[in-house]
Amino acid sequence: MSIDPFSDAKIVDAWGRNAAPWTVAVRKQQIESRRLVTDQAIIEATLSRSPRSVLDLGCGEGWLAHALAALGIDVIGIDAIPALIEQARLAGGADFRVMSYEDIGAGKLDASVDAVVCNFALLGKESVAGLFGVVRSLLNPQGTFLVQTLHPVAACGDHPYQDGWRAGSWAGFSADFSDAAPWYFRTLESWVRLFPEHGLRLLELREPLHPQMQRPASVIFMAQAAD
Repeated sequence: MSIDPFSDAKIVDAWGRNAAPWTVAVRKQQIESRRLVTDQAIIEATLSRSPRSVLDLGCGEGWLAHALAALGIDVIGIDAIPALIEQARLAGGADFRVMSYEDIGAGKLDASVDAVVCNFALLGKESVAGLFGVVRSLLNPQGTFLVQTLHPVAACGDHPYQDGWRAGSWAGFSADFSDAAPWYFRTLESWVRLFPEHGLRLLELREPLHPQMQRPASVIFMAQAAD
């Protein structure tokens, strides 16, 4: 059975195929924007909330979980790609589990933490709505939901500035990558609207700047349960 090329299932399929080169790219710091800006930006944003426990959703090969655990924070890392979780476990330092976003959205994750972090990990459509629907249940009182993603204005390119599926690209990456995952583009307005639609109050919005280009390299949302 073929997979819809513009679907959440295709995202998981493509990342499964690219787990090995992705692990190399992250651990060898081959991605300039991450090396110069966005990795430190999400660490600083998370630490600003002083969490004792963190759920890293879409943790990939585990770099953020490892970084936070090294600072004495209890971390659970979740990813749908077994090969990425295997790499994360080999490095140790946190509780890493294989679980799909659909399973989490269905309430199958038993966890309660001070912060839920999604770092460039919300790429789909239905799966993202499903996660937003259960985040409140995963947070301790006064807990924080943090999302770092591509800045919509910078990432829009020549496409119309409207929500919709986009083809993926590994431009700028090594030849070891193939079959780029699609992703669902959301305008800044759409991202902001997702939070109150799911009972979350936006506390802060950060736009980390690329030090050379002086343009937003990403956007970070920080939210809490509205009640």
